[in-house]
Amino acid sequence: MSQIVFEKIVALGKLDIVAKKLADTIGQKNTIVLLIGEVATGKTTLVQHYLKTIGINDKATSPTFSLQNIYDGGIYHYDIYNATLEKFVELGLFFELDKPGVHLIEWGNDSMKKMLQTYGFAYITVHIKKHKDKRRYKICIN
Repeated sequence: MSQIVFEKIVALGKLDIVAKKLADTIGQKNTIVLLIGEVATGKTTLVQHYLKTIGINDKATSPTFSLQNIYDGGIYHYDIYNATLEKFVELGLFFELDKPGVHLIEWGNDSMKKMLQTYGFAYITVHIKKHKDKRRYKICIN
């Protein structure tokens, strides 16, 4: 059962509030974060703000075609929109989750959640939904 640690409707110009709460929720531990939302809800934008919040100057870009970007400080950023979970595993990216650091996965879904649970990985979910010209963010610990 998941525990909601943050839920708020936020203007995109105030995204630092969400990024700070995400950073506080992650803390200094090795963590997997599933970013869940429709196209153009701002998953990569949240990653950009998260990096800035924790003091990393790398420019986050969507790893839609590369499937994985690695940033300073042991931050791993995945996008499985164009790849199935099977492809993610086939390419060896699932085993990357064993590496120390923060693993941010765009397009996490129920299949990914089940696989993480099967292998004993704890994870955080960030649900993002459009709400007029703002976004509703819900951060949960699973």
